[in-house]
Amino acid sequence: MSDIPETFSLARYVAVSAPGGLALVQGLLNTRATGSGAPDLLDDCVTAQLWVTAGLREWAERTGSTPQEISLACEELEALRALRERVRRFIAGESTGVGLAVPIMIIAEPDGTLRTAPSGAGIEWVESAVWGAVLMAQTLDTLPRLKLCRNAACGSAFYDRSKNNSGVWHDVHTCGNSANLRASRARRKELAG
Repeated sequence: MSDIPETFSLARYVAVSAPGGLALVQGLLNTRATGSGAPDLLDDCVTAQLWVTAGLREWAERTGSTPQEISLACEELEALRALRERVRRFIAGESTGVGLAVPIMIIAEPDGTLRTAPSGAGIEWVESAVWGAVLMAQTLDTLPRLKLCRNAACGSAFYDRSKNNSGVWHDVHTCGNSANLRASRARRKELAG
C-alpha cells in the first residue's frame, strides 16, 4: 500500500483507517473537499479515475480480494458523487429517502462460511463493493465506529478506535483543539460579560 499516493489513499485525512473493506467506504467519503483546502477527488474524470484505481487496489489488498480494474466513464462521475452523498447521509444517520437495490454476490467458501463479493461492472461494481462493505460492517457491528468529524468545516470520515466509541473528531489535535479552544473562549467571554 505504500506505493499509493497519500492523496488517493483510502486513509486520506486520517492516520488510521477503518479495517478491511470498510476502508473503501471511508475512502469514498473522504474524496470530498474540506475546509482545509484539500481538493474534491471526484471533481473531474481524470482525478476520479486515479482515486478509483488506487482505492480499489488498496481495497483488494486489505480484503484479500482479486484486484478489479474499473474504467470510469465521464458520464458515471455524477453517479459516483451521488453514491458518496448517499453513503454520507447513511453514515450520518439521515434517511436516504429511497430504497437501495445493489447486486452483491454471496460466495460459499470450502470451509462452509459465506462471504459477500461485489457484482456488476463499472460504477455498479464500485457501488456493490461499497454497500457490501457497509453490510458486512453492520453484521460485524463495526459500522457505528465509522463516523464523520463533528467539525463542520472538516466532516472527514474516521474510524473511532477509542475503547468506548466516544470519538467525535477525526483528529483531536486539529479539529478537536480548535473546537475546544472556541468553546473555552466562549465560556470565558460569557463569564466576563
